[in-house]
Amino acid sequence: MSVTNTTYSNPSKLLQRNEALFEGKNILVAGNMDDSYPLHLQSLAASSTFCFSDYSHFSEINDKLTESTCVFTDNYQGERVFDLLLIFIPKAKKEVQYLLASLTPHLAQGASIILVGEKKCGIKSAGNLLAPYAGQVNNVDSARHCSLLYCELSNEVAPFNQADWIKTYPIKINDITLQICSLPGVFSHGELDKGTELLLLNLPKNLKGDLLDFGCGAGVIGCYIQKCFPDLAIDMIDINAYALASAKLSLIKNKLNANVFSSNVFSNVENKYNTLLSNPPFHSGKQTNYVAAETFINQSPSYLKARGTLSIVANKFLRYEPLLEANYTNLTTSQQNNKFKVLTCLNK
Repeated sequence: MSVTNTTYSNPSKLLQRNEALFEGKNILVAGNMDDSYPLHLQSLAASSTFCFSDYSHFSEINDKLTESTCVFTDNYQGERVFDLLLIFIPKAKKEVQYLLASLTPHLAQGASIILVGEKKCGIKSAGNLLAPYAGQVNNVDSARHCSLLYCELSNEVAPFNQADWIKTYPIKINDITLQICSLPGVFSHGELDKGTELLLLNLPKNLKGDLLDFGCGAGVIGCYIQKCFPDLAIDMIDINAYALASAKLSLIKNKLNANVFSSNVFSNVENKYNTLLSNPPFHSGKQTNYVAAETFINQSPSYLKARGTLSIVANKFLRYEPLLEANYTNLTTSQQNNKFKVLTCLNK
């Protein structure tokens, strides 16, 4: 059974050529899913479970996967045993390893493991990541700068312990020291991003009331603000399940409190804030994608209180100024260096 759909990503189009692999199987699917191909996969399989780490795609497709189990998770905990695991490989090699380690314990011995992805995401060398699980890995098909790797689970799989994958590292800004916890695939994994540091060194004055940390990542901004201003009410949002889990771990590690939740830009945000802070994302998986940052800027005035402040940091080559000037009347570049700039606006 094959369906032609030009809206599918290249990895999904490659899977279309090999759909006999999925027919009648109990399949577990994870990774960089970014199109509607899961809707077709569920029609091929005997049963299907999809593990999403991107809340934006999960929220778009969840209600349509009526014949499947669909979860937004950083650590799948289901009871079912599967006979096929399919991973759309993300760009971060460590994240692929994390997915394999966390999901192979849910497979029956002899189950099929399939990795699919583009060359620019590292599929050519991804076969090495399957070595701990199988004696032989086959490149079943290649097209559209993508490959499909196949093996069968033949080696014993160790129980998965998420704590083994958390990277904890110290950061120091001014006189504030924090321990940041980060899972694979999270922005600036294992180190303080220089743009975020510049933002935190140039915060709006007199922070008070309510603050939203948009695209919170591992929680650096929210943790630092909570440490400096313990009376602030802080919300931290992200679309990435690993980021949200990391932010919660960072808060616990530093004995701090904030409200952490998933949101596709402002989709799950109900409050208005005195302050919006962000190092806005401009990547989505393997692609450069400005949609989230642009949507955040365009919708931000509706989520700021009167005289509230928006402050973001951006790479110098990113032209957010026209967007900000279209929504605010008093844009200032409060700080910049050779790589980054901090842009600040005051709401009417």
